[in-house]
Amino acid sequence: MTALSARSLNRPSAAAATLTRRGWPVLLTVALLAAAMVVVPLLSVGSNVLVGGTAGTWSHLAQTVLPDYIRSTLGLCLGVGAGVTALGVGSAWLVTRHEFPGRASFEWLLVLPLAMPAYVIAYAYTDLLQFVGPVQSWLRATFGWTRADYWFPDVRSLGGAVVMFSLVLYPYVYMLARTAFIERAGGMIEVGRSLGLSPFRAFLRLSLPMARPAIAGGVALALMETLADYGTVSYFAVQTFTTGIYRAWFSLGDRVAAAQLALVLLAFVVAVLALERVSRGARRYHDTTLRQRGAQRLALSAPKAALAVLACLAPLVAGFLLPGGVLLHMALTEGDALFGERFVTLARNSMLVAGLTALLAVGLALLMGYAARVHKAGIEGALTRWAHRVAGLGYALPGSVIAVGVLIPVTRLDHLLAGWIFDWSGHRPGLLLTGSIAALVYACLVRYLTAAVQAVDEGLGRITPSMDHAARSLGLTASETLWRVHLPMLRGSMMTAGLLVFIDVMKELPATLVMRPFNFDTLATQTYTLASDERLTEASTPALAIVAVGLLPMIVLCRGIAKGRGR
Repeated sequence: MTALSARSLNRPSAAAATLTRRGWPVLLTVALLAAAMVVVPLLSVGSNVLVGGTAGTWSHLAQTVLPDYIRSTLGLCLGVGAGVTALGVGSAWLVTRHEFPGRASFEWLLVLPLAMPAYVIAYAYTDLLQFVGPVQSWLRATFGWTRADYWFPDVRSLGGAVVMFSLVLYPYVYMLARTAFIERAGGMIEVGRSLGLSPFRAFLRLSLPMARPAIAGGVALALMETLADYGTVSYFAVQTFTTGIYRAWFSLGDRVAAAQLALVLLAFVVAVLALERVSRGARRYHDTTLRQRGAQRLALSAPKAALAVLACLAPLVAGFLLPGGVLLHMALTEGDALFGERFVTLARNSMLVAGLTALLAVGLALLMGYAARVHKAGIEGALTRWAHRVAGLGYALPGSVIAVGVLIPVTRLDHLLAGWIFDWSGHRPGLLLTGSIAALVYACLVRYLTAAVQAVDEGLGRITPSMDHAARSLGLTASETLWRVHLPMLRGSMMTAGLLVFIDVMKELPATLVMRPFNFDTLATQTYTLASDERLTEASTPALAIVAVGLLPMIVLCRGIAKGRGR
């Protein structure tokens, strides 16, 4: 290569200069606005820490329910953490390191409970296990018992909530642990066996320590989902900070106290993330050449194979097949008036909110990802990286915290806009933001933007930078490069991002309950309302619709697991 050609390659071309000069301000502005959008709820909640006038509410809470909030929240975290670890790690170890009938099917079937929202499974098990339910009714009819003749565990309790969360959230740990066992533990197991370790001791001393970061990450995700839940703990009458936020807001009418409780709940989330980071310490878990050949699966004898099948079948049945069957039975055999105009309205409302949020999330994620791709150095690069990190905070925020953090400033903005419009035109427009679905879409966008950002970033990472250089050499501008080069190649990633956000918003309950306009119900809120009124049969139809929609990404995920399973 001549010196001239080398200099021409290293010197920015006119098209590249145009790309930087014209493209980055717009992209950087979008990235910073998206980050600000996520920061506003945090600042809104945090600004209420030292606000006065809530001493009476706090005194009432401290004397009555605040100790229960702390105990129940800690108990949930400990119980769910232990439950998802046992189910997720155990099932992942069985399907990756042992050979037994049905292993290949269980490898992807074990993900399905993730499609079942925790509050939906809670309603199904309540109908199944309550005093007038089929299980206890069968026991009394079979053995001639009366209520005083036997003891039966109460599913609507703290222990019942721990079981519900564990059954639907263990796939987080299972998926990450399975990947870690396949990628990091293969050759190490063979080395351990050659040194005389039994399979179980090799698992404890080699596989488990190397998979520790993945397991901790899965547990952290499960605990964040637990802390964010409202439907399950409310229905089971478990007093947590999430239920306390709603009580302070709606029952006591104290929004500042609700914001302060939301900040305490946020502190629990931060503590979970900090514990996950501290658990890693200074350890580093690097892949080695031992990964090139996976460990041979251990063929189990007939009795042990039967136990393995039962161990894998138990969480699948308890977390998906059984509650799904209960809901389906109630919807089909006991009659449901919601299969009509009302159901269509609920589905339309849910899809409207979810669709708008998904479109906005994918659009913002695309622009943010492209900004990070264009600017990797300098102040612009630092700002785009900061915007990415801040946008990722939304998923760690419970829906109730976001709802409180959004509703307070948006309500003030609503009144300010109404005053301006009245002064200018003499017409009172009402509540423009909180009176429509705009505030609800905003809250959901803050909560789930990070899912779209991660999916789009992953797609952009697969596009080689030489494609950008080729586009620039042909004189394409920033917008033309994005439109004509990247968008066709990102179609699959963008569809995945939109689907993930759509499904998450369809299931979202806490933020929807607080932010929805008057007389605007979704499938999630209707399910919760009917179940709270003990109308479980009617609640089965919208609950099944939520589960059916949630199965779509699960099917895609299962296909990916089936194609990429270790051999």
